[in-house]
Amino acid sequence: MDLPFDTEHETTKLAQVREREEEDLAQILAERYDASYVDLSLKEIDNDALRIIPEEQARPAEAAAFAKAAKTLSLAMHNPNNPALAALLEDLASRGFLVHKFLVSKKSLEKVLERYKDLSFATESKAGVFVVTPETLEKIAREGGGRKTLEQELNAATTLKTLDRVSHIFELVLAGAFALRASDIHFEPREETTLLRLRIDGLLSDTYFFDPATYHQINSRIKLLSGVKFNVTNRAQDGRFSIVKGANQIEMRVSFIPGNYGESIVMRILDPEATKVSYKELGIHPKLLARLETEIRRPNGMLLTTGPTGSGKTTTLYSFLREIHSPEIKIITIEDPVEYHLEGIVQTQVEGEKYTFAEGLKSIVRQDPDIIMVGEIRDGETANIAIQAALTGHFVFSTLHTNDAAGTFPRLVDLGADSRSFGSAVTVSMAQRLIRKLDPNKKKERPLTDEEKKMIAKVFETLADKSLIPEKIETVWEPAPTDVDETGYKGRIGLYEAIFMDDELANFVRDNPPENEIAKLAAKQGYLTMAQDGIIKALNGVTSLSEVAATVDLPR
Repeated sequence: MDLPFDTEHETTKLAQVREREEEDLAQILAERYDASYVDLSLKEIDNDALRIIPEEQARPAEAAAFAKAAKTLSLAMHNPNNPALAALLEDLASRGFLVHKFLVSKKSLEKVLERYKDLSFATESKAGVFVVTPETLEKIAREGGGRKTLEQELNAATTLKTLDRVSHIFELVLAGAFALRASDIHFEPREETTLLRLRIDGLLSDTYFFDPATYHQINSRIKLLSGVKFNVTNRAQDGRFSIVKGANQIEMRVSFIPGNYGESIVMRILDPEATKVSYKELGIHPKLLARLETEIRRPNGMLLTTGPTGSGKTTTLYSFLREIHSPEIKIITIEDPVEYHLEGIVQTQVEGEKYTFAEGLKSIVRQDPDIIMVGEIRDGETANIAIQAALTGHFVFSTLHTNDAAGTFPRLVDLGADSRSFGSAVTVSMAQRLIRKLDPNKKKERPLTDEEKKMIAKVFETLADKSLIPEKIETVWEPAPTDVDETGYKGRIGLYEAIFMDDELANFVRDNPPENEIAKLAAKQGYLTMAQDGIIKALNGVTSLSEVAATVDLPR
């Protein structure tokens, strides 16, 4: 008995074979015509690139632009011998475009040309700039601005069949990050899904899962915006782009690294508003603040602030620079990289081995600055040049990686600096951490336990200025969220400690004493340690005791 012949199935199979053959032929011809090959069914098409060539010019030339980074244009072409293509390439060259040619199949080209229908409905954006519309921002914020709202919106967006689907999904991710006050956006590919995580108030929070196909398209969109290479997936890449958010423009620093299941992406949100906070609003204790206001106005010397990555050191230094900036003084910075732009200040950026902190610092000193900011002291050469600058009529701001203020001096010695110069060069050594603040509307007071009272007494035992100890040590505050989507915290504030150079300390550090001995001597100056600062903030209801304990070492 003969089996029935499935005409529809066989026709579909035959069409698939022909499509594969067409793609294979395009790949072979690409090598012959010295062009690259791309299958555009796997690529996101950039509307801004498409706008470069009018449709009435693209169709006769059998070519269209599908990606753009600055003046570099990726051009899909089907027939390299088309006379209209030569005229198009000449026109693009006269407009200053560097064209990367890609040979594509007829099906791929049709996919790009079809996008012209959708072009009139798409929002135009500049190269390297993504626009988050006020409507989307208002919608997320109006509906609560929580993770549930973002999840619902993304669920709806991922089911759309429109051509601007990926741009809409990406816009929602950004709008959600702004509404939740996130500092970083993480895309982490797994075997079957990609996890979206947001860092909110310093802690990562699982937010959404994307299917592999959607993530692949989001990845292409972010690469296009960031100006990195599409076809590089086996090594790390870094890029940047801007987001237009209402009247503001926010910079995004993007990092791609290869992983087992695809590229992991981390986007750092560099909101210039975050660095415009006054040094008086950072959370520095009034007694310490009064002393720092004097120290940062010295004609020469050095202020070092220490702490781990992400502890707010750059924000602190920027707030000092803005405070002391005036038309009468010249301020030059060397950073890695320049993340925020400060008005009226000359900012430079290190560049691998060509322009290091040490090389940059040598050049900066010859530019006749009054104040220098060095992003980080990482080696002995940089440390010694910075110290020499502080000794010769400049005030130097910089950062170090140490655990506390007392650790600054041993760390400089480890880098190769001469401890005999510390007394004349280093005027202030600071340390800081960031802790979450309690939401004023979602916190509750509770009495201290006997163990907590004993611990607090130990923390204040070494404080020379007893007038700084709160009179009432009976209660603390803790978070009281009203919803599972909330933490009871909102925003962050700093914990600070500082050591100021005096004659006794200058003589003491000449012989490179251990860190704990420096801390004991510095305690006589009467300023709070980070632990003491944290306890006072917990007693005053600014943060919780558990948050302080998770951030700094407290006695048991």
